[in-house]
Amino acid sequence: MNLIAQQRAALIREEAINLGFDDVGFVSAEVLDKEAEFLEKWLDRGFHGGMDYMNNNVEKRNDPTKLVEGAKSVIVVLQNYNPPQDGNMKSDFKLARYAYGRDYHKVVKNRLKKLMSFIQSQISEEAEGRFFVDSAPVSERSLAVRAGLGWRGKNTNLLHHQLGSYVFIGEIILNIELPSGVPLKDACGSCTRCINACPTGALIYPYHLDSRKCISYLTIENKGEIPSGFADKFNGWIFGCDICQEVCPWNGNAPSHHEPDFNLRSGFQDMSTQEWLSLDIEAFDQISQGSPVRRAGYHGLMRNLTFVKKPD
Repeated sequence: MNLIAQQRAALIREEAINLGFDDVGFVSAEVLDKEAEFLEKWLDRGFHGGMDYMNNNVEKRNDPTKLVEGAKSVIVVLQNYNPPQDGNMKSDFKLARYAYGRDYHKVVKNRLKKLMSFIQSQISEEAEGRFFVDSAPVSERSLAVRAGLGWRGKNTNLLHHQLGSYVFIGEIILNIELPSGVPLKDACGSCTRCINACPTGALIYPYHLDSRKCISYLTIENKGEIPSGFADKFNGWIFGCDICQEVCPWNGNAPSHHEPDFNLRSGFQDMSTQEWLSLDIEAFDQISQGSPVRRAGYHGLMRNLTFVKKPD
């Protein structure tokens, strides 16, 4: 790798950290061949459930150059969202930590936009590309692994040595040359805490998730009724689930985020159990404004609430 590419990477990394990202990696824009094979087998087994979009644009998902013509490199950024404290919601219900505050798409995309502007103005006027945050057919975790930012844990999440797994991932696919990181060795060892802790058996074996059994899928992506066989197994989770992350040793000493937008909003924290159960659509629109919780929709959230705890 030439000196210019190394210097570019150093400047980009410095600016990314200044913008508030917690780590940055780089990887060549190449076909994700092994990852493509894994994805194909996962889809063939129907583990994606009703997420039909996973079957779409598979070529783009496995090849960054299909998303940006002439792409040579991918910048991968991580944004910590591990809360300073759980906040202890007053109700019997739980939300996945990523949904505590403002929609992460907006926060991370805004920073990526600024980073892209910096690259074009300070690094190379010829730089062209696109940035993504969980909003296009991009294999984000695979790119992060290839960039040396962590490894794919047995719960299928990206695991970072310092940050753990409570991280958002964003990318900029560029037409300029940058150095490529070195993938890290899997550091899960013989640990199977995540698999043992999953109350619905969604982690059928290491690195393999059957979405159809996953509480996160069932409360968010699932558009139908929740199968009765999962009754009494949700442990209060009404939007997403963090169980497999809560038990992971790599999250034990992970640092808290410093982003106010990701703090648990008072509208969620202060509601009682009965207030959640009696929520009307107007109140839902108010408390969920700018929140990831809107992905479930009002009727989806009410389905989750009544499934987890029937009204008295």
